[in-house]
Amino acid sequence: MTIVDTGTAPQIAPRKETVPAVQPEGLWRVVVLNDPVNLMSYVVLVFRKVLGFDEPTARKHMLEVHEAGRSVVWTGLREQAEHYAFTLQQWHLSAILEPQDETH
Repeated sequence: MTIVDTGTAPQIAPRKETVPAVQPEGLWRVVVLNDPVNLMSYVVLVFRKVLGFDEPTARKHMLEVHEAGRSVVWTGLREQAEHYAFTLQQWHLSAILEPQDETH
C-alpha cells in the first residue's frame, strides 16, 4: 500500500495488484491398478459411487483393470485428480496419479 500526502491526514491509496498469469499445470490421470483383494462387483460399485459412472462404463473400466492390470478412470487438473485418487484409496482401491504426458 502507498501513503499519499495530501497536506491533510494521510490517506491510503489502493495498490495495484499484479495477478500472475495462470499457468496450466497440465493434465493428470487417475489410474486404478489391479489388486488380488477386491471383488469385481465391489470395484464397479466404487466406480459408480466415486466417479459417477453408469453401470456399463463402470464395468468397462473394471474389466480393463482386471485384464490389463490398470485403467485410466479420470483425466483432468491435479487438484481434482488428487481428490479422486485419495477417495478411491479410501475405498481400498489401488489408485495412483500420472502426468498426462507419460505414455502407457
